[in-house]
Amino acid sequence: MANNGNAHGNVWQFKGNTATGDAAAVALRKLVFKMFRNYNLNSGKPILAPSPGDPSASPSFRTCPVAEEAVAAAARSGMANSYAPSPGILKARRAVADYLNGELPAKLKEEDVYITGGCNQAIEIVIDSLAGNSLANILLPRPGYPHYDARALYSCLEIRKYDLLPQKDWEIDLDGLEAAADENTVAMVLINPNNPCGNVYSYDHLNKVAEMARKLGIVVISDEVYKHVVYGDRPFIPMGIFASIAPVITLGSISKGWVVPGWRIGWIAMNDPNSILKSTGVIQAIEDCLELTPQPSLILQEALPDILEKTPKEFFDKKIKAMRHSVEFSCERLKDIPCLFCPKKPESCSYLWVKLDTSMLVNIKNDFEFCMKLVSEESVLLIPGVALGADNWVRISIGTDASVLDEIFDRIKTFYDRHAIRKLPNSMGLLQIYNDQEMEICFS
Repeated sequence: MANNGNAHGNVWQFKGNTATGDAAAVALRKLVFKMFRNYNLNSGKPILAPSPGDPSASPSFRTCPVAEEAVAAAARSGMANSYAPSPGILKARRAVADYLNGELPAKLKEEDVYITGGCNQAIEIVIDSLAGNSLANILLPRPGYPHYDARALYSCLEIRKYDLLPQKDWEIDLDGLEAAADENTVAMVLINPNNPCGNVYSYDHLNKVAEMARKLGIVVISDEVYKHVVYGDRPFIPMGIFASIAPVITLGSISKGWVVPGWRIGWIAMNDPNSILKSTGVIQAIEDCLELTPQPSLILQEALPDILEKTPKEFFDKKIKAMRHSVEFSCERLKDIPCLFCPKKPESCSYLWVKLDTSMLVNIKNDFEFCMKLVSEESVLLIPGVALGADNWVRISIGTDASVLDEIFDRIKTFYDRHAIRKLPNSMGLLQIYNDQEMEICFS
């Protein structure tokens, strides 16, 4: 039992905030580190950890020299050594507005954009800004990105889930979304392009999402961090196009498109042509929240205009070509691992989202057990679907070099062969089930 007293018999009046533990329990990073601890240091196999979605260590996915030089030039300039204003410097905000405007019918201005320390900080600021009502709830996708869950828990915002439908190319179950909402629902999160499913939503479907948001009276938080990692036939459509129907808060960063997650530079963009977010105080709440949070690096803010404006198209084309190769190679290798099935070849992001059939395996009951045993026996770290809200699915990151991918699938195949069910007749003509290890014992 914990002792709150000291040597003089006093009782200490403080204790740790348990809300941090509750929120961290669903955070992806905590799960990854927990799985790393299950890695067998004596296995003789270097750990292959393609799970965090960070291809930056792979030579095939190195960022472009233009981005590197922009950061170096900002550091050398002597103009990036001071504090930045809380919303971000004007030229960075202006550059993001220009970058996002594209086909938007209602163009963004620099004052509609706020610079953040990556997309995760953008998530935290927006959710904190919407959590003023103690009865408020937010609609999150299942499967989804667990940082939304973690931050909503920390901000005491009730979480309600809506499903993505695998039989409909992972479209949103709009009927289920409507059923989950009530008079206290404040927002829904849309991830497009979608992590972990790898789909890209069509114009018609996004239009229906906007109409539903208007019907429910909620804001759409559109996470578009993977907009530059689209390699399928369906083009990316920004949700901001539909902001005249329902207000849209767009979140983004350069982490995935430029393969620099460690640079931690992102943004919040307010697509609000009808001034709904302004009249309801959401914009003011976001600006106030920015006054309470650390400012992103001024060096990166100074570099951001050149990164967004001068990166050549060839850089993105090369990256997309590499991702297409990784997808085709990975789907082909999956054919040798019957317990894993990819119902839809991804069109975006850097993952395979695969269904796990535990009925084909001995002594593995679920996706978490599958992934924990895999990292222990084969030193391959994958993300169990339960961490993303879906039982008996697995996320495999494929944003790496072909030689590493080959080794990853070789090890998963070896693991499958070791644990796969084998049915053999016994002396009474009945079937008995073994895996390879049990068969060795039986026939030795």
